[in-house]
Amino acid sequence: MSVNYGSKRTVVGAHYGLRDWLVQRGTAVIMTLFTIALLAQVIFSRGALGYDLWAGIFAAQWMKGLTFATVIALAWHVWVGMRNVWMDYVPAVLLRLVLQVLTLAWLFACTAWAFQVLWRM
Repeated sequence: MSVNYGSKRTVVGAHYGLRDWLVQRGTAVIMTLFTIALLAQVIFSRGALGYDLWAGIFAAQWMKGLTFATVIALAWHVWVGMRNVWMDYVPAVLLRLVLQVLTLAWLFACTAWAFQVLWRM
């Protein structure tokens, strides 16, 4: 009778831990900065809060750039989160692959649409 007091640990997975954590925090910082900039624009603006005010806020190129950087950060943030959800909770490899591809396609389409809205292409 053999006694196994310790066994080698089998490590599986893609080992994305630290990188995912850093990406989530970095993209959250970008989204927070955008929220602060947008709130400052709204709070310190004059006039009624309507379409003209919003169009004026997003007319500046720096705001368009910050907004698009935020959209990209949001898409990356969502991708990291959803990829981890699919990897953790969908055991079937083919289904997981299909869900990941659909997630990427959706995020790409949303990012392209945001670009089109911001620059009226």
